[in-house]
Amino acid sequence: MGVSVKVYTTPSCGYCHQLKRYLDSLGVKYTEYDVSRDSTALDELVGLTGQLAVPVTVIDGEVVVGFDPGRIGELLLAGRGQKVRFGLRVADAVVGGERIGAFVGEVATGSPSERAGIRPGDVITAINGMRVNGASMLADATSSLSPGDTVVIEFLRNGQGQQTEVVL
Repeated sequence: MGVSVKVYTTPSCGYCHQLKRYLDSLGVKYTEYDVSRDSTALDELVGLTGQLAVPVTVIDGEVVVGFDPGRIGELLLAGRGQKVRFGLRVADAVVGGERIGAFVGEVATGSPSERAGIRPGDVITAINGMRVNGASMLADATSSLSPGDTVVIEFLRNGQGQQTEVVL
């Protein structure tokens, strides 16, 4: 079963052209609606977003206003049954020459990690009870997770052990 992708555009919109090139480069099939020529599509666009801005991408019912390749990529992966992205940039956390976890350098806005309360500077030490001793182990621990899964994240903040939970 494929992913349903609709794109609302106008011919004069530069970001619309970038969006279509991006989707084409990924081999994503989409239905394009030119709101400058299709009043029904324009009404749908306003109904979805409350505004007249383009481009707007709708992926399996999820609306993305503007050209946001990160969010679009996440939705496409989720719709294809691929692994979810936690929205983190991490590196190995090393203390005394020993890897103790995955150091969080950046947390993406709107990501599962942000919803869980993870912040830059935290050190993730376990996912669902699986020990995380570095960035690659975090990737291993999250590789089998799917949208809808509940995840328990153990981490250090200012040296203090903490735990949080998030539904992907």
